[in-house]
Amino acid sequence: MNVRHGARAYARMGIESGVMSASPHKLIMMLFDGGIGFIRAARLHMQGGKVAAKGEAISKAIDVVGGLSSALDHERGGELAGRLEALYDYISDLLLKANLENSVDRLDEAERLLADIASAWREIGEPVAEHANG
Repeated sequence: MNVRHGARAYARMGIESGVMSASPHKLIMMLFDGGIGFIRAARLHMQGGKVAAKGEAISKAIDVVGGLSSALDHERGGELAGRLEALYDYISDLLLKANLENSVDRLDEAERLLADIASAWREIGEPVAEHANG
């Protein structure tokens, strides 16, 4: 039991130090990865009939999507930031409905959309970050 507790504490410390040393681009990628992970966990809980765990995972995914939305820079991002905000709102709505309706299809759509945005962020984020620093 103590070994598990120590392993969890070590893992938490690793995550915390990863967050502390991450670039803004990397932090956003961590949010995307976390959100997708919570959606996948929700799907497994849904399929296993674990209602409380499903709800908790979906709630965490919604929090992550909210964090992504709040990180948008509307001044510099203009129309694109507005469109992303609308898409994040749509994803949150999908997640809420997935929870209420036990809909794997809605979870799948939310995950696909989040993964698509993450993929685009991966492709354009690093060069932009490197250009800004270089």
